[in-house]
Amino acid sequence: MTERTLPPCPPSDRRGPRTVLLRGGAVYSPADPFATAMLVEGEHIAWVGSDGAAEAYAATADEIVELDGALVTPAFVDAHVHATSTGLALTGLDLTGSPSLAATLAAVTAFVDAQPEPGGVLIGHGWDESGWPEGRPPTLAELDEAARGAALYLSRTDVHSALATSALRALTEGLAERPGHDAEGPLTKDAHHAVRQTALARLTPEQRRRAQRATLARAAELGIGALHECAGPEISSEQDLTALLALAAEGDGPEVYCYWGELGGVETARRLGAVGAGGDLFVDGALGSRTACLHAPYADAEHTGTAYLTAEQVAEHVAACTEAGLQAGFHAIGDAAVAAVIEGVRAAGERVGTDRVRALRHRVEHAEALDDKAIAAFAELGLTASVQPAFDAAWGGPDGMYAQRLGAERAAALNPYAALLRAGVPLAFGSDAPVTPLDPWGTIRAAAFHRTLEHRISVRAAFNAHTRGGWRAIGRDQDGVLVPGAIANYAIWAAEELVVQAPDSRVAGWSTDPRSGTPGLPDLTPGRDLPTCLRTVVRGRTVHER
Repeated sequence: MTERTLPPCPPSDRRGPRTVLLRGGAVYSPADPFATAMLVEGEHIAWVGSDGAAEAYAATADEIVELDGALVTPAFVDAHVHATSTGLALTGLDLTGSPSLAATLAAVTAFVDAQPEPGGVLIGHGWDESGWPEGRPPTLAELDEAARGAALYLSRTDVHSALATSALRALTEGLAERPGHDAEGPLTKDAHHAVRQTALARLTPEQRRRAQRATLARAAELGIGALHECAGPEISSEQDLTALLALAAEGDGPEVYCYWGELGGVETARRLGAVGAGGDLFVDGALGSRTACLHAPYADAEHTGTAYLTAEQVAEHVAACTEAGLQAGFHAIGDAAVAAVIEGVRAAGERVGTDRVRALRHRVEHAEALDDKAIAAFAELGLTASVQPAFDAAWGGPDGMYAQRLGAERAAALNPYAALLRAGVPLAFGSDAPVTPLDPWGTIRAAAFHRTLEHRISVRAAFNAHTRGGWRAIGRDQDGVLVPGAIANYAIWAAEELVVQAPDSRVAGWSTDPRSGTPGLPDLTPGRDLPTCLRTVVRGRTVHER
């Protein structure tokens, strides 16, 4: 791909809204599938059309952006992020992709030795023993030796278990009595939550701010204009969330919309300015840590995972949120956890009215293990599926972690995006960063080239789930499109070729015909370069420029 940049934004001496004319490219807009130009006035899109018609605006524009064939799209929305943890991985010890136990321990030692001064709690993320030749995580003794006695917290890639050194364990009150405690190995359940809170509570304000800034900057570099922060007392803190919202309010990066995942936390969510009392409100854990709650036992363990909430608790929370006019949401991965959410939401509808429940579009995060009955219930109850296609790319397939945990047949049934769309279930795409990286085009590729053929969806449908879907998930149905009057949240991309990709070749063939009026998107065939973001604009403000 040819290296490309755009000229910097010039200052304007005019009063009133600043106008920007973009021309000479491809504008992805339902208002005009053949648009090559767009006019922005202040925070809003004023016009979309052809280069010829754009000449009428050129003389009065404060800035003219010559696209030179570049693609303009709505900015992405990442519908599930943990900003501080993501930033800590970006700026600190990231063990994602570490090939072995030995390499992981060596990376820990190098990280500890590189610290400017001893003391405090160190944090890392991303280890995954499922692909290591040793086939196991480190013991406590091995970790202590590698960390040279430092207090160190290392979350597993799914963030549902963690390694903690003896020094960090000693700082965590009552750890040995908590469910999920293991004297020698990874911590899960309440024990994991406790050491995570201990570690995060010892971050300095500057460490937190630096991590959060790193996340917002990285998102802007990738054409992401908005993030849904999934906070809560078990995964971050009120202090962490308020600091993030204050940073985002400075206007130098993507917008942040927050969820507060606390059972019965309606008033806290309102006080914090959250758009919902949900996000990572855990009904279960994760498949990698064997804490996702299943109907049948794991293939590689003699248990069915962990249930954190009952259907009755779900019902009470949904009813309370619905009465307050606030969106609820739950983390549910295993089929038993999903069933508990469905039972609870249906019971809440019987108490407060199903139409009122449907109107708020309560969310289910991850929603991986769904059969046809569960999918029909999602449609019936108006639930939004906030999902992460990168999970399938990372752990799907006949030899992946899912198959290790569940067996090939059950693993192949996970993440059925095509069936969800056919049933009319709204999809919102996210990364769950730092579980998988911020990577919107990679996420779309993962959905379009799902490892299970029947679960694949078109690139266009996946793109909509990562743009309009994120806005619709917070009740902003009008956003996420480039049409006159819409908020000017957009990104400019260097992309080699625009095509229409769909699992059904007949659909793709017709969509490519000019008579169909279907605008193209970058070719995301695996192995091809992903588009490069040249500029990201949020509410008319440039927050990233290459």
